[in-house]
Amino acid sequence: MGKKKEQDTRFSKFGTVSFTSITKVNDFVEYLEQGKVMGTRCKNCGLAFFPPRADCHQCLGSNMEWFEVTGAGRLVTYSKLEYAPVGFGEDLPYAIALLDYGDYKVFGRIAGDVPESEIRVGMEMKTVVNRLPNGQLNYVFQKA
Repeated sequence: MGKKKEQDTRFSKFGTVSFTSITKVNDFVEYLEQGKVMGTRCKNCGLAFFPPRADCHQCLGSNMEWFEVTGAGRLVTYSKLEYAPVGFGEDLPYAIALLDYGDYKVFGRIAGDVPESEIRVGMEMKTVVNRLPNGQLNYVFQKA
C-alpha cells in the first residue's frame, strides 16, 4: 500500500471567510503569498480567466498557464454594500466592483482606504494582494 495522499487545502487561506478549501487552482493562494494576483490563460485558444480556472469552457482543454494581473484596469461598475452575507458583517460598509483589463475582467472589493468621493466609473484602478488581520489573504482594488 502506498502513502495516503495529503489533502491540498491551501485555498482555505483565501478571503475574509473561506467557503472553498479545495480547488484545482490552489496555486492561486501561493501566488498571493508571493504578492502576485494571478489568472489563467488557455494555451490552446488563448482565452483568459479570472478567477483562475483549470479547464477552458471554449475549447474544452486543460492546457492552462498562469499570468499575472498587472497594470491598470478600468472601473466598469461598483456598489457600496450596507448589508453583507453571513461572515462579512464586520467588514461593512464596503464596495464591490468590476475592473476591465481588456481580455478579462476582475471582480472584487475596492480597498477601504479609497475615499468614496474619489470613486468614478471609468477611472483606472489596479488589483493588489491584501493580507487581512487574521492572516487570511485576498486582493483589493486601489487607485492606479
